[in-house]
Amino acid sequence: MVASAASANPPRAGSSFTGGARVLREDKERIVTELAGELGAAETLIVADYRGLTNKQLESLRDVLLEHGARFRIVKNSLSKLAAERAGAEALLVMLEGPTAIAFIESGGDPAAVAKALAATAKETNVLVMRGGILEGNTLSGEEIDRLATLPPMDVLRGQLVGAVVAPLTQLLGLVSAPLRDLHGLIDARIEQLEEQGQVTEADAPKAQASAAEAEEPATDAEPVRSAEPADAVRIPEGAASAEPSDQDARPDSAVEDVGEKEEE
Repeated sequence: MVASAASANPPRAGSSFTGGARVLREDKERIVTELAGELGAAETLIVADYRGLTNKQLESLRDVLLEHGARFRIVKNSLSKLAAERAGAEALLVMLEGPTAIAFIESGGDPAAVAKALAATAKETNVLVMRGGILEGNTLSGEEIDRLATLPPMDVLRGQLVGAVVAPLTQLLGLVSAPLRDLHGLIDARIEQLEEQGQVTEADAPKAQASAAEAEEPATDAEPVRSAEPADAVRIPEGAASAEPSDQDARPDSAVEDVGEKEEE
């Protein structure tokens, strides 16, 4: 009875096994497509070999990396290689041998803190191995990732960078301000010297400073200097010569009469 029932319902071609394989292929294609998009968009990531870590250790590591702005994803190496080829990330192919975990660092994440967390887990478990990664588009080896883990957090690095930029600007400002300070110092020293000699009083000190500052400016257009007339020069008014008496006008009337009498004789 059972045998007849079984023979009456033979498995059809493309039954559950075939359908399951098709679903599995679709899942793989979806995973590869998603991973290729992530690899193509990621500017910073770290690749690690997670073999030997327990599920509890993996979950704990995921939580720590999320705090530093990174997603920790475990993928099959064959799928990750396909995704890397599609994304054009050939530099990652040598890092995708064996079980692979990738820490995708989001924009605003801290690569140094992520590397430090992975290095701490590697030291605690003695099984996690960092194979390499990409930092802002540049390929890094496993040794370079280890050195990245020794750097201070990004906030500290930014502060150090700002300090390195501001320090030369402060020095430049000091170089520009120094001649002005020296000039004022020379003016004050000269005023003190003149005060000791009794040539400048305290009230005249501001005037001396102003005159010293004006001396540095180029002279503007000055009015031509007029030649001064001699002090002893005397101007003769017009008509003064006619006012002087002539010899004839100076003779008295009696003298004229005497001349007339002599002519008659």
